[in-house]
Amino acid sequence: MNAKTKVRKIGNSLGIILPKEVVDALMVQEGATLYMTKAPDNRVNLAAETDDLAETMDVANECIRRYRNALRELAK
Repeated sequence: MNAKTKVRKIGNSLGIILPKEVVDALMVQEGATLYMTKAPDNRVNLAAETDDLAETMDVANECIRRYRNALRELAK
């Protein structure tokens, strides 16, 4: 699936409108929570929230917070 959209000004923020094919592929509806994670080469991964994903993200965020300094050193 290839989809294209433009960044638009929405109030004081910037936003995008998800094309129908992306909404269908993510199997989401209005009000759903989406997780965006930075990937290499200035890419962003987009995933719909599931019970497993929400728990995994909570654990990942706790690890990132706890080991922030070590991760920063490893990233050098």
